[in-house]
Amino acid sequence: MTRAAASPHRLDTALQALSGLSDTPLLSKALEEIFPGRACVVSAFGAESAVVLDLVARIDRRTPVLFIDTGKHFQETLDYRDMLIDRLRLEDVRSIGPARDATPGDPDGLLHQTNTDACCDLRKVQPLEKALAQFDVWVTGRKRFQGGARAVLPTAETDGPDRLKLNPLADWTPDRIDAYFDNFALPRHPLWHRGYRSIGCGPCTGKPIAAGDDRSGRWLGQEKTECGIHRYGDRAA
Repeated sequence: MTRAAASPHRLDTALQALSGLSDTPLLSKALEEIFPGRACVVSAFGAESAVVLDLVARIDRRTPVLFIDTGKHFQETLDYRDMLIDRLRLEDVRSIGPARDATPGDPDGLLHQTNTDACCDLRKVQPLEKALAQFDVWVTGRKRFQGGARAVLPTAETDGPDRLKLNPLADWTPDRIDAYFDNFALPRHPLWHRGYRSIGCGPCTGKPIAAGDDRSGRWLGQEKTECGIHRYGDRAA
């Protein structure tokens, strides 16, 4: 199901209303006041995903959560997803992934070994763009301390001509993330206990190799640092 595109004026007004807000105030205003029934969360159920999911659940656990099931996740991630769904009582978690008729683009499942950009596009970017067609705004778990293009991340931004994207944890620090896990006794991802700090698909995820850079274990040996579902200016990342 698709939705009528939000008008540029409406999005501009919404962006102004949300700018300057963070975490719970940002999510409350977006989910309850501006975009009720028109917002979703995109989550990889990774190392720190429980924080934003818990914040959202405390506001409205019926909010759709889109999990991009690439077919390449660690089993630990799938188990962790199921645990968080139960723990946070999330009511609408949707697994999305490549269409069956798209798999000829990766018939042997080894595309990631020769072209990680094409693999991410097939397994993440295309399925997500299709799933987002019915929403006016989506929520991510990105933080500025993750570096790269994320270092100047706003808490609210445009995502193309007819959608907004919210980053409620953009201004959080690692210490604040850790404190939230402790204060609310949230379970950690099983791989976090084994030294993984940024967790994506199994074939392209390793432990960080640079001190202070949690994402340095992703796509090891490549300049690639993002899968492509996020855009920074005119550039996908």
